[in-house]
Amino acid sequence: MVPPYRLLALLLLGGCTTLGPNFTAPGWGGPGSFGRAKAPGAPVSQTVEAPIDPNWWTLFKDRTLSALEQRVAGENLDVAIAALRIQESRAQYDSAVAAGMPSINGNASYAHQKASNVGTFANAPNPLGASGVSGANPGGLNSGGRKLSPFDIYQAGFDASWELDLWGKIRRSVESASATSEASEEARRGVLLTSLAEVARGYITLRGVQTQLRIARDNVRIAQDSLKLTQQRAAGGVTTTLDVANAQAQLSTTLAQIPALEQQESQLINAISLLLGMPPNGLRTELQTPRAVPPVPPRVPVGLPSELARRRPDVRQAEAQLHAATANIGVARAAFYPSVTLSGSTGLQAIHFNALFGFNARQFAFGPTVSVPIFEGGRLKATLHLTETQQKEAAVTYQQIVLTALHEVDNALTAYRSEQARRRQLTDAVAQNHRALDLAKARYAQGVTDFLTVLVVQRALQDSELLLSDSTTTVSNNLVALYKALGGGWESDLPERTNPDQTKQAEANPPH
Repeated sequence: MVPPYRLLALLLLGGCTTLGPNFTAPGWGGPGSFGRAKAPGAPVSQTVEAPIDPNWWTLFKDRTLSALEQRVAGENLDVAIAALRIQESRAQYDSAVAAGMPSINGNASYAHQKASNVGTFANAPNPLGASGVSGANPGGLNSGGRKLSPFDIYQAGFDASWELDLWGKIRRSVESASATSEASEEARRGVLLTSLAEVARGYITLRGVQTQLRIARDNVRIAQDSLKLTQQRAAGGVTTTLDVANAQAQLSTTLAQIPALEQQESQLINAISLLLGMPPNGLRTELQTPRAVPPVPPRVPVGLPSELARRRPDVRQAEAQLHAATANIGVARAAFYPSVTLSGSTGLQAIHFNALFGFNARQFAFGPTVSVPIFEGGRLKATLHLTETQQKEAAVTYQQIVLTALHEVDNALTAYRSEQARRRQLTDAVAQNHRALDLAKARYAQGVTDFLTVLVVQRALQDSELLLSDSTTTVSNNLVALYKALGGGWESDLPERTNPDQTKQAEANPPH
C-alpha cells in the first residue's frame, strides 16, 4: 500500500504550474533603411547597406591600429572587470539552479549530557540507572527516588530536504538568473566595443596631432624664410625694421604652437597605454614615429536598421534585463501559494559507542511539510507590486535605449557625410592659400606690395592647414563613432586574449 504522503506528493507534482507572464522579445520599430542626410557634393566615402565586419577597424588599413585593437580584449582592465562580472552572474545562475535540487547532508555527533533532577524529566523513570538514594526527595530525586545520571549519546546519519517547485518559483528564479547572466555578457560586449572605439579614436587623434606638429614645423621654416627676406631688404634699405619685427613676431607665434602640440602627443600616447593596461609611455616606442591619419575607405558597410537591435550590446543588455524583470514577477506571485517541502532523515543513535552500529540503533523520519502564507502584513503584495513596476520600468528603459540608438546612428551618419564636405572645402582653401602666398612673396620681393600682405596670407595658410588637418582627423573619428553607434560588428563569442604571435607579427610590420 502506498503511504498517504506519497500520494499527496504525486498529486502535487502532477499539478505543477508556472506562474507569472512568459517573456516575449519586444518588437523592433526601426526604419527600413538608414536615412540619407543631405550634404553639398558627393562624399568621397559612401555608406552602403552591406554586412559589417566585426573587425571594423581594418577598414582603415593601418597595421599599427589593427595590432593595438587585437590587444584590447585581453589587456584592457575595464574589459577584465566586465568579464569577472560575467563569472559572478554565472555563479548566481548556478546557485538558482541548485535551489531546485534536493539538499542532502551527512552528520555525526557526540555529546555528554545530564538532565536536571528537578526539570522536565524530574518525574520520569531513570532508565539509565545510576547512583542515588532511596526514598522521596523533592529537592533532587525523580519519581524512582534516584538522581538523573549523566550519559553519552552517539549519533550518525543523513538528512535530506527538497522543496517542490509547484508554482514555478524556482523555475522563474532560474529564468531570471539566466537572463541576468546574458545581460552581463552584453555589458562586457558593450565595454569591449567602447574600449575598441576609444583606442581607435585615441590613435587617430594622435596621428592628427602629429600631422599638426609637422605643419607647425613647416610653418616655422616658412616664417624663418620670411624673416630672412625682410632682414635682407631692411639691410638694403628697401624696407623698414617694422617688417622685420612683424616677421619675427610671426615666427615666435608659430614656434609657440609646438610645445602645446607635443604635450597633446604625449598625453594621447599615455591615454592609449592606459587603455591597454600599460604604464605611462608604455607605447611611446611604437607610436612616437609620426604617421598620417588613417584614411577612410571609399565604401563603408553599415548593415541594415533591422540588424541594429541585434548588434548593439546596450539594446541586447536592456532586452535581457527586461526578461529578468518579467521572470521576477512569477517569483513574487508564487510566494502567495503554499510551499511543500519533502524532508527526511535516517541514521544511528546509541548511548554506548559499541552499540551505535547495531540493528537496534537505527532511526528515521520522513514526510512532507506544507507552509501556507496566512498573514504577511502586506509584504507579499508590496513585493509583487515592486516587481511589476520594475518590469514596466525595464520596458520603458528598453524603448529609450532603442530610440537613443536610432538617434545616435542618424547623427553619426550626418556627421560623417557633412565633415567630408567641410574637408573638401578646406582642401581647396589650402591650395588657394599656397598659391596666394607664393604670389604675395614674389610681389613683396619685387617691391610691389608691403610685408603686411605677405603676413596676412601666411597666417591664412597656417590656419587653413590646421583646419584641414583637424577636419581629416574628424572624418576618421566620425567613422569610428559611426561604428560604435552601429554596435560594431557582431560576434557570437566573447573574444579573449589574442594570439601573441599574431600581435608580434603585426607590430613587426608597421604601416609605411
